[in-house]
Amino acid sequence: MPPLLQLANVTKSFGAVRALKGVSFDLQGGEIHALLGENGAGKSTLIKVVTGAHQPDGGTITVAGQLVPHLSPASAHKLGIACIYQQPALFPDLTVAENIGLRLEPATATRTVNWPGRRDRAAKLLKRIGADIDPDTEVRNLSMPEQQLVEIACALGAEARIVIMDEPTASLTQKEQHLLFAVVRGLRDNGVGVIYISHRLEEIFALADRVTVLRDGESVGTSKTDDMTETSLIRLMVGREVSQIYPPAAGAPGEVALSLKNVSCGASGIKNVTLEVRAGEVVGLAGLVGAGRTELARVLFGLTPADAGEIALQGRAVVIASPAEAIAKGMAYVPEDRRRHGIILEMPIAANVTMAIQRRIFPGAWLRPKAERQLTLEYIRDLAVKTYGPEAPGGSLSGGNQQKVSLARWLATKPKVLILDEPTQGVDVGAKSEIHKLIRRLAREGMAVLMISSDLPEILGMSDRIAVMRGGTITAMLPGKSDAHEVMSAALGQAEKGVAAC
Repeated sequence: MPPLLQLANVTKSFGAVRALKGVSFDLQGGEIHALLGENGAGKSTLIKVVTGAHQPDGGTITVAGQLVPHLSPASAHKLGIACIYQQPALFPDLTVAENIGLRLEPATATRTVNWPGRRDRAAKLLKRIGADIDPDTEVRNLSMPEQQLVEIACALGAEARIVIMDEPTASLTQKEQHLLFAVVRGLRDNGVGVIYISHRLEEIFALADRVTVLRDGESVGTSKTDDMTETSLIRLMVGREVSQIYPPAAGAPGEVALSLKNVSCGASGIKNVTLEVRAGEVVGLAGLVGAGRTELARVLFGLTPADAGEIALQGRAVVIASPAEAIAKGMAYVPEDRRRHGIILEMPIAANVTMAIQRRIFPGAWLRPKAERQLTLEYIRDLAVKTYGPEAPGGSLSGGNQQKVSLARWLATKPKVLILDEPTQGVDVGAKSEIHKLIRRLAREGMAVLMISSDLPEILGMSDRIAVMRGGTITAMLPGKSDAHEVMSAALGQAEKGVAAC
């Protein structure tokens, strides 16, 4: 049997930049083939070539043994190629059933819509993947994980033979991840070929039959997953050894920088949170999706101000009613969704970096482009941002470098307390290691860091202490050297401990 998909010596350039340099890749029916590489390695470009969004400059593409000289998005769809992206591409003002219908129903001028049939098909597809979602719900009212599941339902309904999954678990709960894994394995069992892209290596070893690694636009290795180790995969991806992905803490913490006593917010569901974060300390905030971690961060930053309790910064009680007040009092917040709230993709890096310090960098509203450029260059060097310069648009950066620019914006405010929400979500192993080292460096320099993460190894590896949230409050305060079982037990409410436990 010929491969379902075969790419041979595919090349693609954007101006002087060669994104793909003779990449070869094949996918068999009934196989899960992982595609790995650092941000900027060429994965996204390769996927866009496979889906017809980009035309290759050279090389050949073969689908089920047939040479496809001109692949377009429409022809890719007809050939049974479907892609589920990390950011769902759904219409927010339409219902789930309408979104699925638009993907699966033929577009003709005279077609009438079978509304009961459309809804029934959507319900069956959602049930097939175990998604408890009402087909009549507008997409804007769905969480990101729920939108991801709708995308998967669309691919299943299209009966795709080649399914590409780009970071499909980035925003899923553990339960939803297990559900997704079952769906992916079911596709494989039915002869579908799955290209699976993820930065979470544990997922690769749990799911993939083979692994292909891209680096700098080239395929540097393809192997059976059983023949690889995490260390050998990382070495292939980054071209070097990555030591101390979770660098050790250095020195004892200082005075209390942030103190919360019975802080509550009715609008956010935050209830009686008591917590301390010291200068030079990284406190990890763990818990399941919906536990209230991001909601607590938004309360602290004044986006949804607290309506009860006391917040103190460096020993002084404060009232934070807006982000401007939070910044003025020495607090910074790097949000989870960097594309919506962390960085403006169309604006230059320089404008992104100075956005929170406009009055300081441009006193009297006088533009000072040289000062802005110089400050941005300092952060580009300090954070090792890979770019051609401050004038580059934010959208030209890889995910890890976008995260660094988002972080630079808030470091420019010279904060005493830094809140990080999922700081390494969707970034590659090398960038993750760099961000971890940066967090540790900031702590050594005396910054108090409150780090929210759904990545349990990251929580265990980076935290000096771990605060576990459940139901909008902190249910346990654990030492940084706690094991995964202790953290998950507290998150699930199986072994709740008072905050005085540590």
